[in-house]
Amino acid sequence: MLKAIDPLLNADVLYALRAMGHGDEIVVCDVNFPAESTARMTTLGRLLRIDGASGPRAIEAVLSLLPIDSFVPDPILRMEVVDAPFEVPAVQAEVQRVIDASQGQPLAMTGLERFAFYERAKNAFAVVQTGERRFYGCFILKKGVIPPD
Repeated sequence: MLKAIDPLLNADVLYALRAMGHGDEIVVCDVNFPAESTARMTTLGRLLRIDGASGPRAIEAVLSLLPIDSFVPDPILRMEVVDAPFEVPAVQAEVQRVIDASQGQPLAMTGLERFAFYERAKNAFAVVQTGERRFYGCFILKKGVIPPD
């Protein structure tokens, strides 16, 4: 345990968050996502895990350290529901509340079609698989910057 660091963030996840640069993306996905095969194609090249945590709780932990990119129009993506792209499942609504709380203001997620999401995920810096069992608990977060004091 470390002071002021969420205990869900294990050493591997902390390493990835620190190693990422401005504009790099991290995938936070549910248990049904093809995480292992996708992670092999990422910059990091191996799967990271936050087992036992829901998607919203894992994203809350990640966002406690990760700044979100404010220079791009769509810094947070969610996987769209197949044949219902505008539907927002409960897990995504919960993550939206986590995002808004972490940013101190609303920051809408952008939907991305399932197969387009898979392709985008392959170019991410890393993939973190959570213990989320609800469908469509898959998100891509783009790292921003921390300005000087």
